[in-house]
Amino acid sequence: MNENRLAGYLDHMQQAAADACAFVQGMTQGEFLGDKRTQQAVIMSLIIVGEAATKAMDGYPAFVQAHADVPWRSMRGMRNRIAHGYFDINLEVVWETVQTALPQLQTQLTALRPLPDSETQS
Repeated sequence: MNENRLAGYLDHMQQAAADACAFVQGMTQGEFLGDKRTQQAVIMSLIIVGEAATKAMDGYPAFVQAHADVPWRSMRGMRNRIAHGYFDINLEVVWETVQTALPQLQTQLTALRPLPDSETQS
């Protein structure tokens, strides 16, 4: 497997999490719930996070297992719920995710960097 792919997946996760947090910066929950454009931007960022997490889980299981504190399954699960239940998205859960889970995820992903070469191979 290409060694750079895992780093790329982690980069996508980090960037999408940062984007989602930036999209809601300075907003209240009420403002978010009334702003469809921001909702769509955040939801798309969550899909990207989940898709990249899924790729990491599928392609680099040893790495994922070694970093079990990262919520890989939760990210994949949220992506699946959004992608397959689009009309039933709970925006309050999205808001809570971007307020608490994504900042924590950014911290976790930063701690994983830089990746030793031995960890980028499955």
